[in-house]
Amino acid sequence: MEFTPSELIQFNGADPSKPIYVSIKGRVFDVTAGKSFYGPGGAYAVFAGKDASRALAKMSKNDEDVSPSLDGLSDKEIGVLDDWEKKFEAKYPVVGRVVASS
Repeated sequence: MEFTPSELIQFNGADPSKPIYVSIKGRVFDVTAGKSFYGPGGAYAVFAGKDASRALAKMSKNDEDVSPSLDGLSDKEIGVLDDWEKKFEAKYPVVGRVVASS
């Protein structure tokens, strides 16, 4: 499946009838199994329904870092992001990718 950013935000855990998705480097993972973390009130709820690449690379939960932009990240931060991506791949199914709004 393909999601625009405005479609992806609908999978942020606010609607209990929908799965919870988090995107890393444009790939969308179904993190519903981790809803205690990613659902409303969870420690990582800020990532739900969004591309969290930059925030994961920077180990940040600040809203301004929840972005697909990798501009200006250090090699170390890119390595951290790659580690997160591997963890997600091992734990959650990939359900699609994020595409630019048309």
